[in-house]
Amino acid sequence: MENKYNDASLQVSKGYMRKARLEFIDRVIFFLIPTAQKRVAWLKKKKKLAFLGEHVHYQPRKYPTGGSRVKIHDNVAIAADVEFTEHDIIHWVFNGMAGKREFSEYRGCIEIHENVFIGAGARILPNVSIGPNAIVAAGAVVAKDVPPGTIVGGVPAKVIGSFDDVMQKRKAYSETHPISGNTAEQYWSEFYEQRER
Repeated sequence: MENKYNDASLQVSKGYMRKARLEFIDRVIFFLIPTAQKRVAWLKKKKKLAFLGEHVHYQPRKYPTGGSRVKIHDNVAIAADVEFTEHDIIHWVFNGMAGKREFSEYRGCIEIHENVFIGAGARILPNVSIGPNAIVAAGAVVAKDVPPGTIVGGVPAKVIGSFDDVMQKRKAYSETHPISGNTAEQYWSEFYEQRER
């Protein structure tokens, strides 16, 4: 039986494989960096993103494949397991159906503006702009722009609140919960009191 995927254009080049091996080493090193701030310094030093601003907290253990199409501006916090997907790979399937390479990889840019928080496990898809002054809820899948001053959540992400409302609630919380922190016993006491109400 003939293999319909034998066309040379469908094969991965040796040059690509060499680059992939070197990139794999960088990704292992990045994964092992112990703190968010050291990961930011490494990303800047290696120029892995198109732009990386000041006062950025980058908790994920991996960085975008096409980082040259990702900009993260000042005062941004990105929680663990957030993924930036600035391309897709469906062209691989279409090219396989065609028996040769005729479909291009879909690529897009992602821009995270100032004063943005992205919650754990969120996924940001291609051609998305977020903020400024925006919050992406944990686990959200962001497929379209996030307007300034909003909170988005869900799959797909939709506006669910206001940035300013959350900021005011946290201000009130901060007045009763000092920056130095309460003891674990105080947090447990509050936890059980809330359930009794």
